[in-house]
Amino acid sequence: MEDSKEKIILNVGGIRYETYSSTLRTFPGTKLCSLTEPHAPSIYDYNPTTKEFFFDRSAEIFSCVLNYYRTKHLHCPIDTCRSVLEEELAFWEINETQLASCCWLKLNNKEVQPEEFHIWDANDQADDQCLIVQTERMDFSWRTRWQPKIWSIFEKPFSSFGAKCLAVVSLLFTIGVVVIFCEETKAQFEFFTANFTFVGRSEVAHNYREPYYHQAAYLLHLELFCVLWFTFEFSVRFCVCPDKKKFFQNPLNMVDFLSLFPVYIELFVDGQIQRMPSLGLWLGFIRVVYLLKLLKISKLIETPLILRVLSYTLKSILREICILLMILAFETLFFGSLFFYGELLCSSPSYTGELHFTDIFVCFWWALITLTTVGYGDIIPLTTVGQVTAALAAVFGMLTIIIPIPIFLVKFKNYYAIAVFKQKLKRCKNY
Repeated sequence: MEDSKEKIILNVGGIRYETYSSTLRTFPGTKLCSLTEPHAPSIYDYNPTTKEFFFDRSAEIFSCVLNYYRTKHLHCPIDTCRSVLEEELAFWEINETQLASCCWLKLNNKEVQPEEFHIWDANDQADDQCLIVQTERMDFSWRTRWQPKIWSIFEKPFSSFGAKCLAVVSLLFTIGVVVIFCEETKAQFEFFTANFTFVGRSEVAHNYREPYYHQAAYLLHLELFCVLWFTFEFSVRFCVCPDKKKFFQNPLNMVDFLSLFPVYIELFVDGQIQRMPSLGLWLGFIRVVYLLKLLKISKLIETPLILRVLSYTLKSILREICILLMILAFETLFFGSLFFYGELLCSSPSYTGELHFTDIFVCFWWALITLTTVGYGDIIPLTTVGQVTAALAAVFGMLTIIIPIPIFLVKFKNYYAIAVFKQKLKRCKNY
């Protein structure tokens, strides 16, 4: 009790501060904490008459430093220069990463809402907090005890050795089904090529179909084996997930769900595929979702910081992107229609047979390609009105795409700086 009531007087820049020694011990290893040690008077400028320590430093910033020891929240004055603040904090042996988020945004002139500063931590802890809340609501049954463990095994590859093994097995099945998909695509291409080649030669075509059907059946059984594993994995993850709604809001989970259908549909309509080859093509098209399953590899590696920042930046400017797409759609319709009627009305009879379009939808395609500055050249204007329309479309297309880029870059730069600062702060806390 006597030690907690012991007071220390500090004279900083001519202004006297008085505080308890226990307050200065809040952050061990700092300069103010060392003032509470017995040999401090012999190290620092100490006046035994007034019993105070003297420091020729900024009193304004020191008041914030002392308040940091009292409240554990570090704030800075409004008109503080960053270099001066860094110098003062270094003198008092305080890491600048302890600065409060509101003052850090103000000091770095970041036009970001303070609540967005904590978005990175919120996203990382969302699933865990949801699982904890759900666990607290339930009684201590076997499901309550095992649900967090099973969820971690299937969703967090680095949580345990079993989770790593399960992630590797799932990855091998994913790679396997992608290889099977490529082989099926190759066999389908050869099959349809042979059908077109041997038109009118039914005996040759029949001899070619037999090996194809045998190979297709073999690949289908291999694919079924992989999909049975995906079905088991998806069912377990769905049963133990903490929030069913958020589970289906995850795009990767939707890909896993859609990837279960092609094989079961093909087994159900197996007899009709031989009579309707186009049905096999549609099922092959649906199997493209197998390639999207490769995105789950990102769970096995730490997502680069720049990709996470890019993802959040795109979410934050989603409204601007939608407006940009609406403007681009309007320009496509406008310039496509103008080009269509301009070419028809202003072309001479000798040019009519040389026009590169058959209807207005082809002109919409031309307008979109011109506005995005791709310009395939498959459709070109032949009249003066068409050429003027093409020139205007190219100019408006460049303005539509180029003008929003600085807005995106500014936001990306701000969010990237925040993310880097948060990582630096996290490393310092872990240290």
